[in-house]
Amino acid sequence: MTPAPSGRRLSTWTLVDLPLVPDARGNLSFAEANRHVPFPIERVYWVSGIPEHTQRGGHAHRSVRELVVAAAGEFEVHCDNGSHRETFHLDDPSRGLLLAPEVWRQLDGFSAGAVCLVLASGPYDEDEYIRDYAEFAAP
Repeated sequence: MTPAPSGRRLSTWTLVDLPLVPDARGNLSFAEANRHVPFPIERVYWVSGIPEHTQRGGHAHRSVRELVVAAAGEFEVHCDNGSHRETFHLDDPSRGLLLAPEVWRQLDGFSAGAVCLVLASGPYDEDEYIRDYAEFAAP
């Protein structure tokens, strides 16, 4: 667990190990709401076919929590809570990055064939997003 230090925001990020069931036929990983993911899952989405040198994210959520998983390939997640920044390399589908609300995230460094899977605590709502870093960083 990597909590953000105290500051004007209390938002955190945490690496979460998910169950892994190895088998000669391949590995199975899964996540259950309120068990491995500490919230009810209201939306699941994934990003794939990401061109080389592309960045994703570039926003924060006002109240939605998310679990980000590299379902295939690898990529970097840069987290910022307004007082602390940290980067995570995701490359294992049995490990996810739990993001609390008010964490600015930027994703990049996608490998060929990468799939970014996200489990979210709320449905899509454009008003839920903070897309301007200056607004995010304002006291």
